[in-house]
Amino acid sequence: MLKPKSMTRAVIVGHKEVMDETVETLHDINIFHIEEYNEEDSTFKIGKPFENAGDVSKKLVQLRSISSFLGIKPKEVPKQDTKVLWNELDEKLASLENELDEMTEEKSSYESRLKELDSLKKELVPFVSIPIDLKNYRGYENVSVFTGTVKGDISSELSGITNDYELEFDPNTLTIALFVTKDKEEIVEGMLADNEFREIRVPDMEGQPSDIIADIESERNTIKEKITSLEKSISDIKERYSDFILASDEILSIESQKSEAPLRIATSEHTFVIDGWVPSDEYNKLTRTLESSTDGRVFVSKQEVTEEEEEEVPVEYNNAGITKPFETIMNLYARPKYKEIDPTALIFISFPLFYGMILGDIGYALILLGLAFGVKKLVNSDAIKPLMNILIYCQVSTLIFGVLYAEFLGFPLASLHGAHGIEPGLIAGFETINLLQSPIGGEMITYPIHRTHLVMTLLVFTALVGVAHINLGYILGFINEKKKHGFNAAMLEKGSWIVVEIGIVLAVLGYLGYLPIAVGAAIFVIGFIMLVKGEGVKGPIELPSLLSNSLSYTRLIAVGLSSIYIASTVNFLAFEMIWPQGGVAAVFAIVVFIFGHALNTALSIIAPGLHALRLQYVEFFTKFYEGGGKEYSPFGYIRKYTEE
Repeated sequence: MLKPKSMTRAVIVGHKEVMDETVETLHDINIFHIEEYNEEDSTFKIGKPFENAGDVSKKLVQLRSISSFLGIKPKEVPKQDTKVLWNELDEKLASLENELDEMTEEKSSYESRLKELDSLKKELVPFVSIPIDLKNYRGYENVSVFTGTVKGDISSELSGITNDYELEFDPNTLTIALFVTKDKEEIVEGMLADNEFREIRVPDMEGQPSDIIADIESERNTIKEKITSLEKSISDIKERYSDFILASDEILSIESQKSEAPLRIATSEHTFVIDGWVPSDEYNKLTRTLESSTDGRVFVSKQEVTEEEEEEVPVEYNNAGITKPFETIMNLYARPKYKEIDPTALIFISFPLFYGMILGDIGYALILLGLAFGVKKLVNSDAIKPLMNILIYCQVSTLIFGVLYAEFLGFPLASLHGAHGIEPGLIAGFETINLLQSPIGGEMITYPIHRTHLVMTLLVFTALVGVAHINLGYILGFINEKKKHGFNAAMLEKGSWIVVEIGIVLAVLGYLGYLPIAVGAAIFVIGFIMLVKGEGVKGPIELPSLLSNSLSYTRLIAVGLSSIYIASTVNFLAFEMIWPQGGVAAVFAIVVFIFGHALNTALSIIAPGLHALRLQYVEFFTKFYEGGGKEYSPFGYIRKYTEE
């Protein structure tokens, strides 16, 4: 579990006549990671795609375009037979495309007409309050027509210029329709300019604007009904064809992978060579299956892997089912290298442990458990499910620590007898039990553990958890280094840190009078010399980080306390300040309680998650983990919607 899967390099050589069968077999068994062929400095050339590659790609693009237009999402559907699908694919795809093309074209024309009507209506609106037929705005030889807006009533100024005019004025929109004789046109233009005249074009139509707008509204409603009807038809098509689209996408994707596989293969005039990797325990299956499918016309050989080539080995995790979701956390950081320790199983223990230690509340654990199970059931996504499984593991841990702390949404469940009297708990008769006196700060260790009354003890405890976690990292680093560069290098680079720590502990014990202080000092000096030899100048510079790294783990109690104080504040506001007033205030108290705890629930996912993650990535991984391994990506496909 702590090592990636063992991989074997295999080279497959055969005649080009059986390349098709070979590719088909490799794709079906889905265990062979093909190395891309680089044709530089070689007599071999990159192969050409199979004949059907162009046709398959064209159909795949066509199908995905339709799928995108319809908004098809992955979902659970019954698996379809591939033979039936291939038989009906061309006809169904063409029919589907034609049907959609007609509908989208019709819908597009309706939408264009809607825009035209909206634009026309916008032009007509200023003239609605002016009772003049639109045809009467034009066709005059001796009369000038001005239509537009002005800053106010212009009738008095107009009367000062001429009495031969006709003016319509809408005081609400400040729109005018002014008819004057041609000889006064220039003077009137000047007067209108002084009144901030802005011309509005008269639509080239006939009839009363209000009547035309009514006709427009009627046409708009009819068009909207037709568009709605078309959208429903498109939605029906989506419903009717979604299973077909998902299944067809899958078989076309598979066929595309196969038809383009030669682009990754070395070929000569008559032969082909496929270089790649297979999990060592699957090597016999690879050779057996290829021999059977090609009648023994391909030759598979194992290749020796040199130390330099280990960097190229693709890495496949080797974790049991319950630890598998935590590979997501590993991938967020970096996949391990082939010869490196895979810490997924360790993260499976420490990440939920730290998360639960921080949150430790029965109420929040139950809420988040329900949320995780709900999302897992409702959302069918391979990316979401591992995250929800991690959240479930974390909430189980939170529930355990919640029982240990006896906290429910920030309320203590057990009563506590303190120096300031009795602090009642949520469960009547549940009394706190005194267990033993803590050697730190004179605090009493109790069950349940009241975190707010045991701060100093818990701070020291979490720092010691950090020391243990960090030293586990150094031990793993020692193992990694021993594999790569031998015992001496591992001892100097990683073991020296442990020797330095032992020296510090013994020196402290010496200072307290339990041992001669010289013993601790001597071991510290030995460790320090080893550190300088192993890590160079960097070692002594990073020595103070031992203390800061250990203290970083005190966030396990500090972040938890902040969550308690937020929850306690919400409870105090709701039940101590607002609820006793009754009436509307009681309703407000309920709102404060629900909203406050909803907010703290959201924080309960983020804060403990981020801090628990930080302890893994920053404090733990840096002691032993390098990462950067290449992902094992076998040539093949895991079918979801089809079966052969």
